[in-house]
Amino acid sequence: MAMVELRQVRKVYDSGFEALKGVDLEIEKGEILALLGPNGAGKTTLISIVCGLVMPSSGSLMVGGHDVVGEYRAARSLIGLVPQEISLEPFEKVGNAVRLSRGLFGKPRNDALIEEILRRLSLWDKRDTPIRALSGGMKRRVLIAKALSHEPEVLFLDEPTAGVDVELRRDMWEIVADLKARGVTIILTTHYIEEAEAIADRIGVINQGEILLVEEKASLMKRLGRKELRIELAEPVTALPETLSDRSLRLEEEGRMLVYDYDTSAERTGLAKLMAELSAAGLSVRDVDTRKSTLEDIFVDLVKQQEGAA
Repeated sequence: MAMVELRQVRKVYDSGFEALKGVDLEIEKGEILALLGPNGAGKTTLISIVCGLVMPSSGSLMVGGHDVVGEYRAARSLIGLVPQEISLEPFEKVGNAVRLSRGLFGKPRNDALIEEILRRLSLWDKRDTPIRALSGGMKRRVLIAKALSHEPEVLFLDEPTAGVDVELRRDMWEIVADLKARGVTIILTTHYIEEAEAIADRIGVINQGEILLVEEKASLMKRLGRKELRIELAEPVTALPETLSDRSLRLEEEGRMLVYDYDTSAERTGLAKLMAELSAAGLSVRDVDTRKSTLEDIFVDLVKQQEGAA
């Protein structure tokens, strides 16, 4: 059984705007799913519905076998949420705020656990500091500590490192790796696609309220990844020779660079034949370089394809 399961989940606001359009999604226990999408794609709405902050218009949602609507308390007790917006009681002290979060979930007092969480987030020396006296980065750390205080089995991170310093970003991913090792299921939304590429097990792409795909990261990169061969010419040319007109080549950098896209999974890439054809056409090559598609390239292409089909 999946840890998080959505079936045909729709959300239509009073204005008539359809934020989610029949979303189906399964997330396994202990995996890290990175959910990518442009602004307004439906990422935050999806998270808010699973966390019980927004009611779905239709469909079913289960967390740990509990219905998010019908068994709200049981489902919500399994979930930790680090929201985008920093919303904290400014006059509360750091340690008290984190302890209170644990108590709100009906968990017994556990000072040792709270200390461990605060130390992991470099907040222990700030435990008696009022939240209003903290920097933006430190406030973000408090949000993470509050989300972890009741030992959730599912953790939602909604743009957790947006606008934070490099040190917090590094600490955040160390904590994520540790939680995964403990079997915690993590759902991450981020604009930093390189982070998703580095830590996620699976990648989900959402746009215009629809899930475009959910796939193993390595499989996705292999299936959609392409390589680009960049050929620097010894002398610039104004146009491609006729003998190369049927090749998928393009000129860049004022005729100094030939660019050839090829499929990395193809049985024959045609590179050897291309180089021979360049020589036969009288083109002298100065240097050759390759560049592999990144997850960002793949993401942008998927969104463009969907918007082009709309």
